[in-house]
Amino acid sequence: MAHPKSVPLVAPGHTRPVTHLSFSALQDDGTFVLISSCKDGNPMLREWTGDWIGTFIGHKGAVWSSKLSPDTSRAASGSADFTAKIWDTYTGEALHSFPHNHIVRSVALSPSSSHLLTGGQEKKVRMFDLRRPDAEADIFSEDGSGISHNGTIKSVVWVGEHTGVSAAEDGLIKWWDLRSRKLTTSLDFKNPITSMELSPQTNRLVVTAGRTVSFIPALPNGNQTHSLTLQYSPSSASIHPLLQDRFVTGSINDEWVRVHDLSGEERDVLKGHHGPVHCVEFSPDGEMFASGSEDGTIRLWQTTPGKSYGLWQGSQNNGS
Repeated sequence: MAHPKSVPLVAPGHTRPVTHLSFSALQDDGTFVLISSCKDGNPMLREWTGDWIGTFIGHKGAVWSSKLSPDTSRAASGSADFTAKIWDTYTGEALHSFPHNHIVRSVALSPSSSHLLTGGQEKKVRMFDLRRPDAEADIFSEDGSGISHNGTIKSVVWVGEHTGVSAAEDGLIKWWDLRSRKLTTSLDFKNPITSMELSPQTNRLVVTAGRTVSFIPALPNGNQTHSLTLQYSPSSASIHPLLQDRFVTGSINDEWVRVHDLSGEERDVLKGHHGPVHCVEFSPDGEMFASGSEDGTIRLWQTTPGKSYGLWQGSQNNGS
C-alpha cells in the first residue's frame, strides 16, 4: 500500500509574509504552543493543534523574530519599528518595549525569563535585564568598540543560563559569556549566515549559510560539527528533536518544504505553499513541523502522515 500523502493543516490569519516560527518547550500536560512572526507586525500565538489563541498588537513595523519563555507565560518579539517587546501571553499585553537605533532581527529569552538578548541591523548584541527594564542594556563586543559583528545579526539564541550565541551576515557565529560579557569563541562559515536555531533536545545549533546546513554543538565541546552541502540554498532548517535522523528545510528559491536524512539525501518534497518558504521548525514532540511562507500562511505537516494526531484523523484505513 502506498504511503499516505502528507496533507498539511493551513493556519491562516497573517496578511503578509511569515518571517519566523518558534515552538515552545513541551509543557507538563504534553501540549505546546507556536508563535509566528510576520511582516504585518502582529505576532500570533497558536495551540499545538494550529488553532489561533491570540494576536499581539502593538508593533508599528514588520516583526522578524518572536520566541516564548520555557513556561509560555512570556513572549519576546523584535521588529522593524526599532523595538523589542516583552508580552504577557495570557492577556496579550505588552509589558516592556526596548528602543533600538535600527531594525531588530532576532530576540531570545533566558531560561529563567530574567534577561533578553537582541540583535539586528545595528550589528550589536544587547542584553536587557527584565527585572530592571529601565536600566541600560549591556552590549557585547570583542574590542570595546560596541560592535558585536561586521554584518547584520540574523539570529541570537540563549544556551543554558550563561551563554549567548549570535550569528550574522559576516559569516561568524560567536559564543558570549554573559557573566564576564566576553567572547568565548567563534566559528567562521565564510558565507553570510541565513538562519540559526537552537534545537534544545539535541543540544545543537542548526545553521544555514550559502548551500550548507550545519549541526553544531550548542556549547563548543570538541564534538564534531556535521555539515552538509545541498543542491539549493536553504533559508531555514530544523532537525527532528527525538529521532535526530532527518531535518526539514525551506528555501526562498521555490515554494517547497523538503525532508532530508542526515546524509543529505532528499526524502520528501512537500508542495502546498504559494510563495517562498522563509522558516521551518519541528514541534518539540517531533510529531509535526511548521513552515511559514511569503504567501502569508503557516502550514503544519505531519512527520508520519496517516497517524491520528491533533486535528489529523488517521487515514490508515481508508486506502488513501
